[in-house]
Amino acid sequence: MRILQLCKKFPYPLKDGESIAVSSMSKALNELGCQMSLLAMNTTKHHTDLKTLPADYDQYENIFTVNWDNSMNAWQAFKNIFSSDSFHIDRYISSSYNQKLIEILQRHEFDVIQLETLYLTPYIETIKQYSNAIISMRAHNIESEIWKRITDNTSFLPKKVYLRHLTQKLENYELKHLNDYDYLVTVSERDLKEFKKLGYKNGAMSSPIGLPLNKYNKLENNTVHDIGFIGSMDWKPNVEGVEWFVKEVLPLINNELPDAKLHVAGRNSSSSLTSINKPNVKIHGEVDDAIEFMQDAKLMIVPLFSGSGTRVKILEAMALRKSIVTTSIGLEGIEAKNEEHLLVANDSSAFANAIIRLLKNKGLRDQLGVSANEFVKDQYDSHSNAKILLNKYQQLLKLYPKSISN
Repeated sequence: MRILQLCKKFPYPLKDGESIAVSSMSKALNELGCQMSLLAMNTTKHHTDLKTLPADYDQYENIFTVNWDNSMNAWQAFKNIFSSDSFHIDRYISSSYNQKLIEILQRHEFDVIQLETLYLTPYIETIKQYSNAIISMRAHNIESEIWKRITDNTSFLPKKVYLRHLTQKLENYELKHLNDYDYLVTVSERDLKEFKKLGYKNGAMSSPIGLPLNKYNKLENNTVHDIGFIGSMDWKPNVEGVEWFVKEVLPLINNELPDAKLHVAGRNSSSSLTSINKPNVKIHGEVDDAIEFMQDAKLMIVPLFSGSGTRVKILEAMALRKSIVTTSIGLEGIEAKNEEHLLVANDSSAFANAIIRLLKNKGLRDQLGVSANEFVKDQYDSHSNAKILLNKYQQLLKLYPKSISN
């Protein structure tokens, strides 16, 4: 099967959930015999030098990139206030990307074109004009849901009003184009149900984000840090979560465990984080090896109060047999159980108490880690999940161009 993936950023290095989700899926599909091609925007914000790709990043038969400046522009943001168009979507509309897509579709035939996130839907019209491929939209999350939650958590009124305006336009776009693609692939059953509530009517399935679990098996548990957090620090939900933890939770922990220290890693850390000057907080910035960083922590935290989709870092920590403390929103899309696979807490006191329990009880940490590891092996193996998706695509190809449905 010939599959073309469209991406709004190049899915390497593997230091954020989206890149891991895209790359693990393409790798597994290639191992199952698919001929994979990639067309990615190589953005100013997440620019990748293709010469630095490792030898084992070899799942693609063809890699096409288009350089694209997606940096925030204050003037464009201001002008968009008076437009009905979504500012979030407009940032990824590129005439050069569209032209490159046309060139590819004129030279190559594909069975499936998989859009990685909503931000690639502006190119559906071009795909339909130049290809007969099945158009599949892989929704890593529900985009408008993320921004609704960010807006709700914003206290500064002018910013809240502005974000509400942007979010409404994003939701309008999401709803308007909800049934433009032939097939929808969500990363969780929860998201699939939400899309159907919004009015999605075409064929759909949930396909959990998979991990190449063998890469997590041979590592030793060093535990040189107490509390670890890792994530892209240019993603608003991560920033607000870490800032909340430092302000509201860590002091409660240090009242009982004065030496407990938080270690934060992630690229593009904001000035509000890098300026933190507390003896019990260390900001590492971007680290060379995310897995090694997580391996060094006694426990990992995911204090999210906005966001959507599935938190890949939770899955990675589970694969590493780490104990985890997160919120209900952090756990969304993952069918793990509180007190069996990890701990869930939604306010500062409960979050602090959960961490104190774990830091004082290595047996509990080990118990949760083993249960979490077994859970991930059962639900989130990339090869197994890719095989199910490939089987669905093969079924659809037999039906196409008939009406595609479950």
